[in-house]
Amino acid sequence: MINPSWIKARADEVRRVNIIDPALYQRYNVKRGLRNSDGTGVLVGLSTIGNVHGYMVSEGEKISVPGQLFYRGINVEDLVHNCQREHRFGFEEAAYLLLFGELPNAKRLQEWQTLLAENRRLPEGFKENAIMRAPGKDIMNSIARAVLTAYAYDTTPDLLDIETNLRQAIELIAEFPTIAAYAYQAKAHYHLGHSLMMRYPDPLKGTAENLLALIREDGQCTRLEAETLDLALILHAEHGGGNNSSFVTHVVSSAFSDMYSTIAAATLSLKGSRHGGANLRVMRQMDEIKRNVRRWTDSGEVADYIGRIVSKEAGDGTGLVYGLGHAVYTLSDPRAVLLKEKARELAEANNRLDEFALYEAIETLGPDIIRKAHPNARDACANVDLYSGFVYAMLGIPRDLYTPLFAVGRVVGWAAHRMEELDNAGPIIRPAYKPIFKSRDYVPMGDRA
Repeated sequence: MINPSWIKARADEVRRVNIIDPALYQRYNVKRGLRNSDGTGVLVGLSTIGNVHGYMVSEGEKISVPGQLFYRGINVEDLVHNCQREHRFGFEEAAYLLLFGELPNAKRLQEWQTLLAENRRLPEGFKENAIMRAPGKDIMNSIARAVLTAYAYDTTPDLLDIETNLRQAIELIAEFPTIAAYAYQAKAHYHLGHSLMMRYPDPLKGTAENLLALIREDGQCTRLEAETLDLALILHAEHGGGNNSSFVTHVVSSAFSDMYSTIAAATLSLKGSRHGGANLRVMRQMDEIKRNVRRWTDSGEVADYIGRIVSKEAGDGTGLVYGLGHAVYTLSDPRAVLLKEKARELAEANNRLDEFALYEAIETLGPDIIRKAHPNARDACANVDLYSGFVYAMLGIPRDLYTPLFAVGRVVGWAAHRMEELDNAGPIIRPAYKPIFKSRDYVPMGDRA
């Protein structure tokens, strides 16, 4: 074990040599976070897969508009509402659209659903080797490790042709729900002391139904519960090439690394609390609000506490109201709009409408409170994380699985972006970093202080 005092002393040295004067970023016009000065993203690529539309730029000014999300040019709201009207689960259809670029007809959709069903069960010995040995305390790390282990089960893991990568993509999309569920069950058993419960996926059920069955003791779920999780998976399946984990997919793929390394890297990017892990931040803050606001339906009391969070008197001291605001969306996040519809249904079915009213009050009151405290603040609409954690809680899903569920949906988008990167054979992605040190002479060992 490394001596903690030694680490602390050396850490102080690391901080000292790494600090960069913030003014230098402006002097050299550095696009920190690949963002322009107005907060828009730096254009680094083109894509036919997804698009996030949250504002317009007119005569150099950013204009807020209602948010829209497109999969291969099709508005996700249309995809969702048509599936709901026809009482169909839609995640598999969305996955087909994102991978193949077109909506499947009934025959092709049935073939696609069957193909996924046939590949949900993990290879012989995989569960024991990749998940049960040294079970992790964090499910996202466990998923990434399992994905890297899958490399060893592939006879041609390094080939870069689209045929091989499509086959790998289909297998991973099918296996991700099973891997996530098994990784949770392993943690629950070895770290939380629960009984070990691992059943096989049901080939007659879709992704959402199987996920709920694999994590529940009785293996049962209602139609409303499965529809709600299916919706969440659709909404998480893709979000343009510029989101952090999809950009990681392009970066690693541009280096001609393999599919498994690419998806593992994207998974660990998604884990971050600024990305897929944001829903956990929302839930922790909501726990605090529910403890301190006595009447959840009292808008005045709710507004007062939001004000305390914004002024840093409450919350985690950052002044941020988690679940409000987004890098692209301004007036609305279409994912939050769609998920809110199901959240209301689920809250009514579970007698939790008072709690739903609290979330709705934060969505309604929060933006004005933020703008009054910070006049230059951008629009802060509700984002998908405001309602996703609440939905998962009503579904009885453990918090350990909130971000992994995001990954189960997003692996579709990652696979599509990887194949787009490989198919277009672009150069290796390599942005520039300007050195700000001065050249100095090497000092021989005997002359050092």
